[in-house]
Amino acid sequence: MLNSLKSPLLLSAMLSAALGLTACSSPSSEGSDTASADSAATDTAADKLDTKFLTIATGGASGPYNIIGTSLSEVYVKTFGVNSKTQTTGASVENVNLLTQGKVDMVLALSDVVTDAVEGKNNFEQPITNIQQIAVLYPNVVQIVTSEKSGIKNIEDLRGKRIAVGDQGSGTEVNARTLLEGFGITYDDVTVDYLGFAEAADGMKAGKIEAAFFSSGLPNSSLMELEQGLDLQIVTINQDKLKEIIATKPYFKTFEIPAGTYGNETAIPTAAIMNALLVSSDLSEADGYKLTKALFDNLDGLKTAHQAANDISLETARDGMVAPIHPGAKKYYDEQSAK
Repeated sequence: MLNSLKSPLLLSAMLSAALGLTACSSPSSEGSDTASADSAATDTAADKLDTKFLTIATGGASGPYNIIGTSLSEVYVKTFGVNSKTQTTGASVENVNLLTQGKVDMVLALSDVVTDAVEGKNNFEQPITNIQQIAVLYPNVVQIVTSEKSGIKNIEDLRGKRIAVGDQGSGTEVNARTLLEGFGITYDDVTVDYLGFAEAADGMKAGKIEAAFFSSGLPNSSLMELEQGLDLQIVTINQDKLKEIIATKPYFKTFEIPAGTYGNETAIPTAAIMNALLVSSDLSEADGYKLTKALFDNLDGLKTAHQAANDISLETARDGMVAPIHPGAKKYYDEQSAK
């Protein structure tokens, strides 16, 4: 009888203890679960963009714009899982127009073209107000090439010649026209062919043109190929005269093509224009911050993709900006400066 009474009492005590333990442990478990969920949500937010698509307008298929742009697109896919791709174009002018029209989300463009866009000059009938800059990238080097037998030594010798100046409206064509005019040469003084890099190289090989403008990072793949089958010569640009041009066109800078770049024994004095990375002003501050950070976090990969990216650096990313800075990019640079 005693045993039969003890068993229910013991069972009741055990149940009460179990319920007490459960009650004590429940708040702790819920708090842990909540903290984990909050952490996961934060991680997810950091790894995602507000935008679902990110199309980057570049340039010709063989140019540094497209190579670097494609590598950057791959970074954004890997980092954020965003649907990112590149679009080959006629480069700077077309890129700015595509960005302004909302047809792409990010573009590479030459600073002289961006300056015209912001001021509403030349190829732009009115000031463009819905573009912002993420970074100053690397210098586009003006490479005017000819053959040794042409007799062309400097830019003044182009007068009366048949020359390729880049795709119509491209950054190459814009700075070719500007430089020629700075040296007193208009398109009326030359025969102009609007040819991209690959087409210009083919024209040089075939002897259909006497000189061509290539404005890109170093080295240009089309010129490297052209060097193999042509007695290539790079045309010099007088630096004193260039400095006079820079007084009114400050986006230009003096530059030297290093010896050995295209088999040249000595450095070649020329001009350069910095490249700009632009986005729409509609891009959120959070996305602008993340895209800028991912660019510099993955700079080694871009340098592997193309040698021109060696000149991209966090230290110079704000030097010579020609469009308003995107607030997200500014936030990133301000954080880096504070470290």
